[in-house]
Amino acid sequence: MPLPSPVERDHLHTRRIRCEGFKRADGLWDLEGRLTDTKSYDFDSRMRGRLRASEKVHLMRMRLTLDDDFVIREVRVSIDEHPYPACPGISPDYQQLVGLRVEPQWSRKVQELFGGLKGCLHITELADNLANMAFQTMGPLMPDMLNSSENKPPHLDGCHALDTSGPVVQEFYPTWYRGE
Repeated sequence: MPLPSPVERDHLHTRRIRCEGFKRADGLWDLEGRLTDTKSYDFDSRMRGRLRASEKVHLMRMRLTLDDDFVIREVRVSIDEHPYPACPGISPDYQQLVGLRVEPQWSRKVQELFGGLKGCLHITELADNLANMAFQTMGPLMPDMLNSSENKPPHLDGCHALDTSGPVVQEFYPTWYRGE
């Protein structure tokens, strides 16, 4: 169901997040995200001077490389357009993600590492989006992993629909159902 029609309004800001997933020739997986912010009007930036409408206020990219166990093997961050000279300096800190496993509670882990002054809000947002993409990218090509009776699939208990005590898990993942 679409949103109801809005009242008359002026478009001011657009944020675009594009995420893509890839299977690499070496057997690993790449998840790439790109975040751009633009305004619909010209404005003065104290650090960058006059920015024209549709000129990028932010252009930031992140690539996570994962193995078949959803463990991050490599992280690349690029902060190409930004409002302040200090922005790109946080990029190396995201190497702390290497070795972590994408699984439920990922968002909380990322916030613990990079929330507030410890990170960049935009790159942290990309990390969260890319982790969610991991299951969309890898899951359909790894049905044995997702239906394993040995190891709980990492996406279960990751949202209300995949609650291990709920009807979706009971029907599609009966081995992992924990309801009554």
